Amino acid sequence: MLWDFLISGPDVSAAPVLAVLLLAMVIDLITGDPRWLYRLLPHPVVLIGRVIDMLDRLLNRQTLPRNRRILLGAVCAVFVTGAFGALAAAIHGLLTGIPFGWVLEAALASSLLAFRGLYDAVRAVAAGLTESLTAGREAVAHIVGRDPESLDQAAVARAAAESAAENFSDGFVAPVFWFLLLGLPGLLAYKAINTLDSMIGHRNARYEAFGKASAKLDDAVNLVPARLAGLLIVAAALILPRARAAAAWRTMRRDAPRHRSPNAGWQEAALAGALGIALAGPRLYGGQTVEDHWMGDGRRDLTPDDLGRVLDVYLTAGALLFGAVIAALVLA
Repeated sequence: MLWDFLISGPDVSAAPVLAVLLLAMVIDLITGDPRWLYRLLPHPVVLIGRVIDMLDRLLNRQTLPRNRRILLGAVCAVFVTGAFGALAAAIHGLLTGIPFGWVLEAALASSLLAFRGLYDAVRAVAAGLTESLTAGREAVAHIVGRDPESLDQAAVARAAAESAAENFSDGFVAPVFWFLLLGLPGLLAYKAINTLDSMIGHRNARYEAFGKASAKLDDAVNLVPARLAGLLIVAAALILPRARAAAAWRTMRRDAPRHRSPNAGWQEAALAGALGIALAGPRLYGGQTVEDHWMGDGRRDLTPDDLGRVLDVYLTAGALLFGAVIAALVLA
């Protein structure tokens, strides 16, 4: 089936979609985010961010009534999502008419996956903490929004573990899910929504109203992928000798609904249960403490060695998703 696709090019059957996706996943696994490339060309998410920033400055007027700001924020979210989804549809149509255009589509799709990039980032935190607390803080600042100077070693390690769990869904499972469902338009639209949420979906004075629609939209599109990611972590715990699948399942079912996010708790609770640790809990953002329930009832004093175990679960869960895509391609 894959060979037929290689020699005949894209068609409307299921196998080409799976083959393009698999190639994109492999490219991401090998290259991650090549810095040399993005010094020459802007990353797609950077372009999305520029559009959001322009609309934020244009529409988010603090003097407007709250209901008006909510409406304008919804207009911003719909416009950005629709525009980039339509752009991806146009690119897909263009590449379909080019010999081996599917390779270019896979390369573009790979830039919207973050499996390798997140692995490298969490590994850098573990390496930094092994060197010094200062190095660990510098590394974790690249992947979380907390003030790194307020974090001790255990808090730095927990932040990295939480990022690995949450972004396993946001950066890998959800993009794969939406590509399978809606192709390149679905993938780019998802990244637009995810970027909207990260930029304006905050619960603060500036964005509580304007970013409300973006935050709700992000919750909706991650509803299924987050739970799939949690299940993949539970399945990974079945394979790894130092992980506990039954505890991962119990902890996920018990604690995930108590997380302040409707989606992040599923992966964090599953990971916490699998490794006998505790994640989430009260956290400090911008000098303010954000109250949250603890996911898991294990150790809170994580170490660099614990991050190694986190990455073992992360890689195994990712391998299971790779295996599912390969199996679907073979059977298609």
